[in-house]
Amino acid sequence: MCCHRRRCPNLHLRVRAAWLWQPVAGVNRLVPVSEIISVREEQRMNGSDRKDDSSWKKIKGGDGSDCRQAFTVLYVERCRQHHWRCAEVTFTCPDGVLCQNWVRRIREQLASISTRPRNLLVYINPYGGKRQGKRIYEQKVAPLFAQAGISTHVIVTDYANHARDHLKTDAELSKVDGVVCVGGDGMFSEIIHGLVWRTQIDNGVDPNCPEEDLSPCSLRIGIIPAGSTDCICFATIGTNDPVTSALHIIVGDSQPMDVCSVHHHNMFLRYSVSLLGYGFYGDMLTDSERKRWMGPARYDISGLKMFLTHHYYEGTVSYLPARGIIGTPRDAGKCRYGCAVCQHNGQIQSERAEKYKTNQDSECADDGEWRTIRGKFLAINAASMSCACPRSPKGLSPAAHLADGTTDLILVRKCSRFNFLRHLLRHINKDDQFDLAFVEVHRVVRFRFTPRYCQSDSDLELDLLENGKRQIFGHICRDHPACGCTRTNSSWNCDGEILTHTAIDVRVHCRLIKLFARGIEEPQVFADLGNPCVI
Repeated sequence: MCCHRRRCPNLHLRVRAAWLWQPVAGVNRLVPVSEIISVREEQRMNGSDRKDDSSWKKIKGGDGSDCRQAFTVLYVERCRQHHWRCAEVTFTCPDGVLCQNWVRRIREQLASISTRPRNLLVYINPYGGKRQGKRIYEQKVAPLFAQAGISTHVIVTDYANHARDHLKTDAELSKVDGVVCVGGDGMFSEIIHGLVWRTQIDNGVDPNCPEEDLSPCSLRIGIIPAGSTDCICFATIGTNDPVTSALHIIVGDSQPMDVCSVHHHNMFLRYSVSLLGYGFYGDMLTDSERKRWMGPARYDISGLKMFLTHHYYEGTVSYLPARGIIGTPRDAGKCRYGCAVCQHNGQIQSERAEKYKTNQDSECADDGEWRTIRGKFLAINAASMSCACPRSPKGLSPAAHLADGTTDLILVRKCSRFNFLRHLLRHINKDDQFDLAFVEVHRVVRFRFTPRYCQSDSDLELDLLENGKRQIFGHICRDHPACGCTRTNSSWNCDGEILTHTAIDVRVHCRLIKLFARGIEEPQVFADLGNPCVI
């Protein structure tokens, strides 16, 4: 047995396909050491009690004898639709020394991969989605973590924002290599709010100041999907399969992600990583909160109701366009594993931030490039990722990127119900959803919104709490808000949570967090494993 570059994480274990699945004789399959989950030494078995299982493979002795010392390698197997599975292959060796050498060498290689987590803090939301979070973790994820030798500290949350509050104050983050949430997008939002806030406080950054450059989080975040939409998982690994997510955590993948901070004047409101929606999506969320007893079906019912209501809202949008970047919101290419757009634009944004830090005494040149749009809007959306999910396979902005330091600002102006339906249908077909006269999209690094009719914060909070009466179709006199027959302002939908302010200032912070993910792999990546070293 020989080993080239013992400490190289790209070292591969070369096995013949006949040893794995026996699909085609003579074809080699390469298993990267970085995608080996674990290795174990099997009990010695004689010929009479060994089970007849095709997973047992032979390494014959020099004299042709069939010996029974064996070890099993557990590794990542790629399946259809971006799913990963834990597969295994067992080898028998001529003697115990050779078997132990194989096991020791493979374990040394796995231990040398510094990006793999050893200790994880796990939060489980038992109430999200279909209330299956605890079962999914115990039956599908915990056994994989145990096989990979990962120690976990598990906390089952008791109330809303339990995980956020624990991360802010009580969590001993120095003792873990990452934080994992089991739940939906709402649970993930709790994690980033706790972790990002804790990071800023530890580094002396004021989260309430919109001009502050936020400090990036050192700990990676893992998501075990158990929610209603799971759009974060769809955007980062291409599926909402819990086993796939667990395997990405085990192999230590890392995917940077942008985060938007949302402020009202000098008061912090929330962080956003996927969607900020005003108008249609804000009204839909507000209405669906009154129908939580319906489960996930409430989104379909509220969406239909808001479409028929057809409210539009007046206001002013000011935005700062991204400069010097590659890519546009209408590109055919999408954000994928090893995305060149994210790498190029992320580097530009980082250099620009460093340059701004060294010239804080001078006026920011970007201030003179703000652009302003006033009008009546059916929807104002800011998508920091594609926002793809089973309900919307393409997402709100198919070409949005995870880590390029920008967000796609989508403005849908007042139009007929028929035209708005055309726009909505293009989220699920192959047509360009931005190729409509009443829709415009801009790639921006910051934007502000001010509603035409100012409403006091107490009035808006009261509107969100009360179950006010609404008519199915819009009022004829909606242009005259003084009559009081209809609301003049919508609410902001911030990653599934309602903001209590309508006038907001949104800023993109490039690569503020990292996930246990790698981006969506293209099919050809599955077969391209590079140049292997051979054990």
